[in-house]
Amino acid sequence: MRIKTMRLAAKTASWSLVHMTVAIAVAYALTQNWRAALAVGLIEPVFQTIAFAAHERAWALRPVPARVRR
Repeated sequence: MRIKTMRLAAKTASWSLVHMTVAIAVAYALTQNWRAALAVGLIEPVFQTIAFAAHERAWALRPVPARVRR
């Protein structure tokens, strides 16, 4: 179980970095302002990362229906 938790943490951290990079790039493309882009790009992914981790955990806890298991 510990390896699954560590894997989830690594996956979440990796996604957070990808998301942050994309958010900063999009915010800069829209505003042409690095300060605004960094503000949006650093704040918004934090909340998305928390939501992603909660979503992953909820799906991991959800039982798999018998008809889907093989």
